[in-house]
Amino acid sequence: MANPTGGNSNKGSITHVIFDMDGLLLDTEKFYTEVQEIILARYDQTFDWSLKAKMMGKKAIEAARVFVEETGISDSLTAEEFLVEREEMLQNMFPTSELMPGASRLIRHLYANGVPICVATGSHRRHFELKTKRHGELFSLMHHVVLGDDPEVKQGKPSPDIFLAAAKRFEGGPIDPHKILVFEDAPAGVLAAKNARMSVVMVPDPRLDSSFHEIADRVISSLLDFNPNDWGLPPFENAES
Repeated sequence: MANPTGGNSNKGSITHVIFDMDGLLLDTEKFYTEVQEIILARYDQTFDWSLKAKMMGKKAIEAARVFVEETGISDSLTAEEFLVEREEMLQNMFPTSELMPGASRLIRHLYANGVPICVATGSHRRHFELKTKRHGELFSLMHHVVLGDDPEVKQGKPSPDIFLAAAKRFEGGPIDPHKILVFEDAPAGVLAAKNARMSVVMVPDPRLDSSFHEIADRVISSLLDFNPNDWGLPPFENAES
């Protein structure tokens, strides 16, 4: 599904690629949803996608504040207490993280064709290591990884900090933002990339309201639907693979 408002003049000049991780490369968003549903059930509330959309892509403490404030439970549960309780459940789930469809194919294709790639994720170091435990070889293909607890990332998405830091760390960096293509699934991440003046392909969860698609340059249902030719990147040898 192409974004009808996504006319982008940078398509032929892309030289570098930045990937988000949660919900884009790894199927981890379901873990956050499950845990947050459990916590809210104690307060006779349900966790819906309008709230999830506001939390996705943000640093943990920022997302936690959104959670307790938007649900009105901040008098009973602080953001810090929420994170402690959530952490106990998540640390057992993260090592089972699976790759999203098309993630391995795209990463390996870009790497094999000499396109510099990296990850820019709001996850902090401990969570990153747990989530990628089964996928170390694939993530080793990244030129670098920028995490949410990186000292250079002063503010989480939708601030452009994390993408600007990622652009600096490529060889020869900082890379011109107009030459960078970002892959994101979260509204805050898409906005962060646009704030960094980069092009963005959004791969949203189908349950996310389509109004969040508008700012992206292109919207696709899965990484399997991405066509490198559209961005001047090396084509897949076998489009059917």
